[in-house]
Amino acid sequence: MLTRGPGEMKRKTAKEILAESFRELAETMTIDKITVRNITENCGYSTATFYRHFKDKYDLIAWEEAVRTAAIMDRVGVDGYQWRETLSDGAKAYEQRKDYMANLFLHTGGFDSFARYMTELNYGHLKNLIQKNAGDQPIDEITDMYIRAYCSGTVFLTCEWVLGKYKVSSEQLAEIYEKSLPAPLIN
Repeated sequence: MLTRGPGEMKRKTAKEILAESFRELAETMTIDKITVRNITENCGYSTATFYRHFKDKYDLIAWEEAVRTAAIMDRVGVDGYQWRETLSDGAKAYEQRKDYMANLFLHTGGFDSFARYMTELNYGHLKNLIQKNAGDQPIDEITDMYIRAYCSGTVFLTCEWVLGKYKVSSEQLAEIYEKSLPAPLIN
């Protein structure tokens, strides 16, 4: 990655441009109808460029969610950024993209695959955070199960919230995430 001085502009990568093209199309089309050709034509890239970076549109979706989640989770503990802020920022990010996420869940097999993928992603980040806070000691099986249960529950709840089952604000959702954290995981 290039280092840039103050005021220098960061150029978007091909992956970022393809993801932006996909999101733009998802504003007016159901996700199941968007093709790789639609994505590449929308941004002026070739399908070969797309396939150099992603195996299919679902891989693109997964990559983008991983990048978004990691950007939020990786800030915990940096410059006083607390767990509560992580939860709040995560809920706000979903709220800002609620229509897109609902399109994903309703017009693909995305709900189940997204829930599984995000559970694994959140599980990995939370496990690493807990392990780091414990002085890099190995996580015992019971604690590991608490982490898995918490991540599974919060991801499923988020999916239901995105689909409109619950009418609470992102701040209220973040509070629910925080208050449902199992006691053995609180440091």
